[in-house]
Amino acid sequence: MSTSTSTSHPDRTAAVTEQTQANAIRVLAMDAVQQANSGHPGAPMGMAEMALALWGRHLRHNPANPAWANRDRFVLSNGHASMLLYALLHLSGYKLSLQELKNFRQLGSKTAGHPEVGHTPGVETTTGPLGQGLANAVGMALAEKLLAAQFNRDGHPIVDHHSYVFLGDGCLMEGISHEAIALAGAWKLGKLVALYDDNGISIDGQVAPWFIDDTTQRFEACGWRVLRAVDGHDVDAIDRALLEAKSSADRPTLIVCKTAIGHGSPNRANSAKAHGEPLGAQEIQLTRLALNWPHAPFVIPKGVYAAWDAKAAGQAAESDWNQRFAAYKAAHPELAKEFSRRMKGDLPKKFAQVAVDTAIAAHEQAQTVASRKASQIALEAFTAALPELLGGSADLSGSNLTQTASTPSLRFDAAGQVLRNEAGVVGRHINYGVREFGMAAVMNGVALHGGFIPYGGTFLTFSDYSRNAIRMAALMKQRVIHVFTHDSIGLGEDGPTHQAVEHAASLRLIPNLDVWRPADTAETAVAWAVALQNKNQPTALLLSRQNLPYAPKSDLGDISRGAYVLAEPDAVGLKKKAKAVIIATGSEVQLALQAQQLLAAHQIAVRVVSMPSSTTFDRQDGAYQAAVLPVGVPRVAVEMGRSDGWWKYGVAAVLGLDCYGESAPAPVLLQHFGFTADNLAQIVQAVLQRKPRASK
Repeated sequence: MSTSTSTSHPDRTAAVTEQTQANAIRVLAMDAVQQANSGHPGAPMGMAEMALALWGRHLRHNPANPAWANRDRFVLSNGHASMLLYALLHLSGYKLSLQELKNFRQLGSKTAGHPEVGHTPGVETTTGPLGQGLANAVGMALAEKLLAAQFNRDGHPIVDHHSYVFLGDGCLMEGISHEAIALAGAWKLGKLVALYDDNGISIDGQVAPWFIDDTTQRFEACGWRVLRAVDGHDVDAIDRALLEAKSSADRPTLIVCKTAIGHGSPNRANSAKAHGEPLGAQEIQLTRLALNWPHAPFVIPKGVYAAWDAKAAGQAAESDWNQRFAAYKAAHPELAKEFSRRMKGDLPKKFAQVAVDTAIAAHEQAQTVASRKASQIALEAFTAALPELLGGSADLSGSNLTQTASTPSLRFDAAGQVLRNEAGVVGRHINYGVREFGMAAVMNGVALHGGFIPYGGTFLTFSDYSRNAIRMAALMKQRVIHVFTHDSIGLGEDGPTHQAVEHAASLRLIPNLDVWRPADTAETAVAWAVALQNKNQPTALLLSRQNLPYAPKSDLGDISRGAYVLAEPDAVGLKKKAKAVIIATGSEVQLALQAQQLLAAHQIAVRVVSMPSSTTFDRQDGAYQAAVLPVGVPRVAVEMGRSDGWWKYGVAAVLGLDCYGESAPAPVLLQHFGFTADNLAQIVQAVLQRKPRASK
């Protein structure tokens, strides 16, 4: 058994045929799945020649530096075929040992059931939820195109790479595939190449009874170039198709590769049995005989490793680019410095001061505006300071207020070139159309590529459409910012279909997602600043449609901690220790302040705590949490949404909304559902009249 790899490229035809190289993928896939007694061997076995044509002849990458800025991006959208990618990474020389392949799907291994970015070297994105990898690849190709437009100069094409994606029938059955390919066609992403594993099999069997789409016509209708009926087991045929695809400047390309799932297996090929379960020891032995592979499980000959080894070619490709970048740096030093900063994901040194100035300006101006408008005010400052901010909206730009003076609309000409406005500026605001899920997944791809911080807007209720992509951003630790406006029944007449009730609570359940529901302009500015500084975390901003008065505050320092004491009893003239705490978020902070004043008239001293981000507050140390929510003082929470999540704070009562809204003007709805200062004050009084119970 050998795990070593050669550092040179021997004559591959002399010792190891390409068929043997492809078969190495097949045996590693079936052996790993068999050992794990879990997984999907069929797709890797069927796509082996597709992988060999791309990785062996076209893909520019460096196993010694998986983060090389100008590498081609490869996405395995049909992520259940993970052993294909793991085999490729191992064989080509990445730091993924044979032992890791033996530990496929085991606790602590680098070979998880589906590929995970940041977990396995060489994996570009986490895939498994079908269709999203395709959308991620669209985002990567868009990022490449926009970075090239912003940074490339005559004679210095420092951004010049392709984005490749493998996909299967399942990816195309998911609705997000249509959103993604429509956007890719509209954006004329010529450097996006998709290879379709057209094997006609899914877990339930032959797909023909339930998947009868004319895939080629669908892609063509969306502005793609389609190369039809390529033999997916003919490396030369796939190579020719890839060469043709790479010649396209104004259209993305789909290569339809006709394959047999489980290719090489005498009894399982072309069957659902090869899809999602081990082949079995007997069938694996028969497959070894059919492939003329005499080696024991997990044994790969040295010659096969040498044939696959991409380290020398990868180092040469990166070295060539480094030389070109050095020439670019000499000619355009400031651009080179900016490019390096952005690809690292670092904010400019001046950003901290910009963030402080923006929050202070909001505090001093104390405007009464909707928090969606407060968001736009903050964005005016941040988009001017951060050229990497790439905005957009799902056909709601005028409602989400995501566009600023610094972010003209992104447009392309007939030849696929990025247009510039009269000032020569490339557009930085994307009209995604009514495609919330596609927008969210494309933003993930943009963030994964590097060079941009993407944000996009829609109504909070429509976060349901994009939820799984939001979850994927959290899982992948990507800095993606979701602007969700129309955050409650306060939007009024559009009614319960558009009135968020459960959405804030639902989003707060997603691990590693920061959720902010700010109460005024200062809190909104701070929320944006924190989101932009959270390098390894996505953020959801929940913003109001209705105007919100500014909440007077003596200090802005603790807003970034997620919750802070907004008003003590002395703010309403009571020199007493607080007998109760009202916790409020967003628009309901005003209700809390009004209730505080009403209670003061009865000599009841109340502290008001604004909690714009419970997820952030929950990360604070116990001492700070106790300082904001003192032990032994009864607490009442108020938020126009599901009440369930508030009980963890030891509250005695919640003024929430555990039903759907109604269609009526906002003031009528607030009265109808009890979101009034009088009702909140009465709830506090009722709590204080109960027998004392210590808070946690």
